[in-house]
Amino acid sequence: MEILKVENLVKTYGKGENKVDAVNNISFSIQKGEFVAIVGASGSGKSTLLHLLGGVDRPTLGKVIIDGKDIYSLSDDDLAIFRRRKIGLIYQFYNLIPILNVKENITLPCDLDGKETNKERLMELIRTLGLEKRINHLPNQLSGGQQQRVSIGRAMINNPALMLADEPTGNLDSKAGEEILSLLKLSNKKFEQTVIIITHDLDIAKEADRVITIEDGKIVKDEKNEK
Repeated sequence: MEILKVENLVKTYGKGENKVDAVNNISFSIQKGEFVAIVGASGSGKSTLLHLLGGVDRPTLGKVIIDGKDIYSLSDDDLAIFRRRKIGLIYQFYNLIPILNVKENITLPCDLDGKETNKERLMELIRTLGLEKRINHLPNQLSGGQQQRVSIGRAMINNPALMLADEPTGNLDSKAGEEILSLLKLSNKKFEQTVIIITHDLDIAKEADRVITIEDGKIVKDEKNEK
C-alpha cells in the first residue's frame, strides 16, 4: 500500500541570479511500513525535502500525497491539523516543552487535538522507550538520549501515517545515537510505522530498507539495502 507519493516537487528560493532550486523536480513513492533513509551532503536539499514532506513548508510546485491526501491542497489550518494527526516529526534538538513532564510532552498532540489519550498505547510506548522511571521528570532532568526518546514517543502517540526524523542522532553521543536508531527500527517493526530518516551518516543509512541519495536538490540514487 502506497503511503506517500511525491510528484514533481520543487522548492525555489530567491529570484533571477540569486534563484536556487533547493528541491528540483523530485518524484518518488514509499510503501506503508518501509524504513527509508534520505542521505546527502550538507546543502544537498535533504532537510528542505523533509520539511516539504512533513507539511512544515509549502513547495513552489508539485504535490505531496500522504495516505491518499494531497496535503498542499489544504488550507493552513487544515494542514496543521493533518500534520498533527498523520505526521510524526522528530528533530535533532528534541523541541520538548520545558514546563511539561515526560508524560505531558508525549501526550501533547492528543491534548492539542482535544481528544483523550489511549492509555494502553501511552503506557506501551513509555515501556518500549524505557521511560517508566522518568514519567514525571521535566526535560531538564533528562539526558539528551532520554529527551530524544520522549520526542519519539510524542511523534508516535497518534499512530501517524508517516514518521519523519531529521538527523535524530546528530546531537547525541554514539551510544545514545545507537539506542535511538534501535528505537526507530523497533517502531518500524513492532508498531508498523513508516519511517523516513534524514541523515548524513552512511552507517545509519545502512540500517534502512532503502536509501535515497540527494545531490543539488535532485535524486541521484534510489536503491534497496541488501541485508
